[in-house]
Amino acid sequence: MENKSHRSNGKRPSGKATGKNIGFIAIIALCLLIGISALNQPSSLKEVPISQVVQEANAGKYSEIEVQGQKLTITKKGDKKPSIKSTMEDGATTADEGIKKDKVKIVAKPSTSTTSSVIGFGLSTIVPVLLIGALLVWMMRSAQGQGNQALSFGKSRARLYGNEKDKITFKQIAGQGEAKQDLEEVVEFLKFPKKFAAVGARIPKGVLLVGPPGTGKTMLARAVAGEAGVPFFSISGSEFVEMFVGVGASRVRDLFAKAKKNAPCIIFVDEIDAVGRRRGSGMGGGHDEREQTLNQILVEMDGFEQGQNVIVLAATNRADVLDPALLRPGRFDRRVNIGLPDRPDRNAILKIHFEKKPLAKDVDVDALAAKTAGSSGADLANIANESAIIAARNNHNQITQQDVTEAFERVAIGPERKSKVMNEKEKELTAYHEAGHAIVGHVLPDSDVVHKVTIIPRGGTGGVTWFIPPEDKSYHSILEYKDILARMLGGRIAEEVKYGSDRVTTGAGNDLQKAAELAREMVTKQGMGKKLRDQVFHAEEGIMMERIMHEREYSDETAKIIDDEVEALITEAAKRARIVIKANLAQLEKLKEALLEKETVDADEVLKLFEGSHLPKDATLY
Repeated sequence: MENKSHRSNGKRPSGKATGKNIGFIAIIALCLLIGISALNQPSSLKEVPISQVVQEANAGKYSEIEVQGQKLTITKKGDKKPSIKSTMEDGATTADEGIKKDKVKIVAKPSTSTTSSVIGFGLSTIVPVLLIGALLVWMMRSAQGQGNQALSFGKSRARLYGNEKDKITFKQIAGQGEAKQDLEEVVEFLKFPKKFAAVGARIPKGVLLVGPPGTGKTMLARAVAGEAGVPFFSISGSEFVEMFVGVGASRVRDLFAKAKKNAPCIIFVDEIDAVGRRRGSGMGGGHDEREQTLNQILVEMDGFEQGQNVIVLAATNRADVLDPALLRPGRFDRRVNIGLPDRPDRNAILKIHFEKKPLAKDVDVDALAAKTAGSSGADLANIANESAIIAARNNHNQITQQDVTEAFERVAIGPERKSKVMNEKEKELTAYHEAGHAIVGHVLPDSDVVHKVTIIPRGGTGGVTWFIPPEDKSYHSILEYKDILARMLGGRIAEEVKYGSDRVTTGAGNDLQKAAELAREMVTKQGMGKKLRDQVFHAEEGIMMERIMHEREYSDETAKIIDDEVEALITEAAKRARIVIKANLAQLEKLKEALLEKETVDADEVLKLFEGSHLPKDATLY
């Protein structure tokens, strides 16, 4: 495959950079002229009358007399440089004055012309003055530029789009059918406002795009502007807020003023929760800069001024922290939920990202879509890009199935760290640990399917047992969560069964942390505890100061019950994992041996090794 490299072309300096260079050059030139002038300046010579020069020259006290016109420069005997100067009468010569040539050496030099004198005078006086003037002008312009920058401090920093040749449209965005349908109505509002005004419909002021990171909220906003063919002002919520109070509100006013001049148009505010958080939290008081910025947004969106054909699109993944005044009718009238793509949408997204990449015939995009449940559009784009990078690294002309699989695993569970060397004892322990995860997850009925088991370190782990659900799920039952808990503890229990309870290692630290988090979530957020069934206990997840200031919504006695519930879930999961592993030790040993031999075992081979495995009655929950 031809490898094309992009050469970096030299860029023309900006106006500010050019001004700085001119000023720097002027300073250097001025210093050089001052130095040259100082070097060319004759040293201070003692001036004596011509009569004294004649007397001392004839007495043999001088070694040389330099004659330049009517001016004499005299060097005494024993000296290397002249130290005396004198002037003859107009038209006279040294012979006329009476200086004898046999007593002193006389050297005649041509007299300096008027032109040379003028040039010398100009170089020594006028040019430095001009350079100093140019330097002063440059300094004044620089100061003026800084003043203009200070005056523009309160101006909006929104970037304007809308004149690009390659506009994004809904056809270029795969999936998100319901979201696109909602946004298509916004396009109609912008294209045909009179159609809705004729039946008394009011154009919505704002549309809030809510969804997890990487689901395409910004791209959908760009597509709305591309479809409607209107200007698109884009800005991040954090760009409003500065350390000086009032700057954010000034930028909001300037942004909406620009938008009204370009109406109909779209204002897109990304990560609006940076300025739109709930007010009245007690942080910063009434003069909090963020609150003043939010107040100005509220006024601009639904104040006294009406009838402006400007629609505000905003994106966030934390709609729960937004101020209620933002979400009321008249401001953000519509809320478009953008969720993670399902399997058909993932398939369509992958095809778009692989469209301009050379794919081999053995690449199964549909199978990849099935394995990437829970991935966002950004994750899928990353998998496609990593596939191309790996293919190029392996000098492939096309992206092969092996390249795609490696890219998927790299994005999902991290890159392989083959450079990390483990001794034989650590390899065996890791093999037992991963085999414990695998056998428990395989045997328990509500666990996911084993996809791959490896003892090659990946990311921050010593090994990986990878489970993939057979289909997309929107809901999870208590039985599923309990099987997942037992599966998480399978590695630690396998170490305990093979080496004893006092020989367990730190390799299960991450598993134990995730198990504790899942158990607590079951009790506090999902109402899945025994004593606290169907009760949910809100936990503040904001910044540290907010968590400190908010009181807990339940008593210390309830907190003790929650802790007991979590402990009971973990204890039950460990007991079930222990029962499964002890009942299937033969299969555990088979997988351990295969891992020590091959280091990585795929799903098909795992199924063969686990033939004959069974679920003991003591481990069932029915």
